[in-house]
Amino acid sequence: MANPNPNSHVDLERNTLRLLCSVLIKPGTRIEISKLLNPSVFLDPLHRTVFEEICGVGAIGAKRLRKLLPGQVTNRGFPDFDLRELLAPNRVTKAEIEGLFESAVKLLGELVF
Repeated sequence: MANPNPNSHVDLERNTLRLLCSVLIKPGTRIEISKLLNPSVFLDPLHRTVFEEICGVGAIGAKRLRKLLPGQVTNRGFPDFDLRELLAPNRVTKAEIEGLFESAVKLLGELVF
């Protein structure tokens, strides 16, 4: 069932994680985007943990990142973590990447008081 509000905070979090895990962005770009976001913007505990793990791995390729994340997130207390489910749809097209960037910007904007 589709979420009736694609700009909900949970969707912004999920789309930001999809962006950070995309093969369409370079590892250095992932690091720079991650530096702009504070883990506290991720209200969902699973999303926050995934974000923290993304930040912790440094400048590695997306394919390697996607291999590492399930074990690391499971070790952090989420035994039923399914990366494919979180990032669904798994593949991001060049056309969709702009929308994912917009989600990250909106998530960042929610911190502005």
